[in-house]
Amino acid sequence: MREFMNYITNAFYGATGWNEDNKYNELNATSRDLIDFPLPRGLRLTLSSLATPHFATSYQLGSVGVVDGSISYLHSSIPLTHIAAQSDEIPLPALLRCYRRLHDLRSPSQHYMLDADPLSGLPPPPQSAEALLGAVSDTPVANGTLVGGNTGQDPSKYTHSLLYGRLYLPKSLLEGMIIKRFTQALQVQVRAVSEQSLRNGGTILGLVQYDKGNYGLEGLYSTDGGLLGFRGLYNFGGDASSSNCDPWTTTAGENNLNTNNGNGQAVERERIYGRFSVGGELYYGTLNKSGGMSLGARFATLPAHRGTPLTATLTINPLMGNINATYALLAREYCSLATRVEFNVYSYESEWAVGMELWSNRRPAGFLLGASPSNDPAEPEPQPPRKKKERSFQAKMEWRLDDPEPEHEPEPEPTTATPKTAPPKSEIDNNNNKEKKNDEEYKGVLKARLDNNLRIGLLWEGRAKSLIFSLGTGIDLHRLGEPFRSLGLEVQYSS
Repeated sequence: MREFMNYITNAFYGATGWNEDNKYNELNATSRDLIDFPLPRGLRLTLSSLATPHFATSYQLGSVGVVDGSISYLHSSIPLTHIAAQSDEIPLPALLRCYRRLHDLRSPSQHYMLDADPLSGLPPPPQSAEALLGAVSDTPVANGTLVGGNTGQDPSKYTHSLLYGRLYLPKSLLEGMIIKRFTQALQVQVRAVSEQSLRNGGTILGLVQYDKGNYGLEGLYSTDGGLLGFRGLYNFGGDASSSNCDPWTTTAGENNLNTNNGNGQAVERERIYGRFSVGGELYYGTLNKSGGMSLGARFATLPAHRGTPLTATLTINPLMGNINATYALLAREYCSLATRVEFNVYSYESEWAVGMELWSNRRPAGFLLGASPSNDPAEPEPQPPRKKKERSFQAKMEWRLDDPEPEHEPEPEPTTATPKTAPPKSEIDNNNNKEKKNDEEYKGVLKARLDNNLRIGLLWEGRAKSLIFSLGTGIDLHRLGEPFRSLGLEVQYSS
């Protein structure tokens, strides 16, 4: 379960048009979330609130042997008015869904994407560039995306910042983060942790991120070991191809899927529409005089792809000899699957793990008893096969089939002379909206994982009234005498 402050931070990225997927460290995000989801330990309660569109608070209290907790504060320079902050209104996929579908690739220096991922459950930001960025713009908005406009505006009008602080009790650990947007493509993050047990009383991590749409660069420095690092990601194919992507249109993906057959008719191409990404990272510790590197590649389908969404990645660490391959797909709208295989060419050791998430619009009892997790109508019971009529003697003698029987037209139903009074249109719309909301609302999600060490992780997350809960356990099949290694319950409430 994502914490409320992470939900608000992601809303800040969406409101400012920053693409978090265009980073090298997010290459394996989908499979990582499906397989390595955290399990709650003990009992934990979180109370959060978006007090104003600019300010959010969160208080957490937990008990894992000892009572601990934390106090968090967040401030955003841009108003976050386009999201639901109440726990009974937040779409559950925005907090619980693990499979990530990539957004259409756009450069922040060209324009800001305002649409939201249809699978995330997040509503789109306000359909106004001026309300979103606080800048004067003559750019019209169509279908949630800025179309046309002037790219030579003052970059200072696009700068926004986010401040975040968290104090852990009773060990008095202080955590802070500052996000500052300097230009449309340049963003800087500074994260710090202060505690007496750490070297020099704490550590500071600085990140400089540069996103140009087709590629993203990131430099980092950490005071812990004097670590210097550089990461980069380059995209090609699909919407990353300049010939297939017009930065000021919204139908780049659809146009790429269709071709013209010469008669003015569009013909859909029968191929997978996706984006390839390749990247790498280099880092060096100035104090311990050691370094490292890794290379990675990813293929992921785009929202315009009309088939099964899938994501495949391959990462290699040449120095350590590790090879990591993952594959994840969205089998149905309510079912996601992922698998991961790791191999070391030096020691010949290998590991594997599988994970899944299964959404349900029913209560836990109905889901566990075998109820269908989807909203699809129940299939009709199969009818017994009709007995085939034997050929007549005359047809057998003439080596032919019987003549087809004439079809009987159904008798028209009698109509009454008194017409029925149609209900008011407003009542019909309200009923349709209520039915649609009930059909689309998920009650919870079941997550499970299994690795080569026969360790199982089970997690049930959902909503009960105005509370969002997460109940999970870890099971080790190698220790059948004490199989349950952990058990926890986490509850969140926000207003």
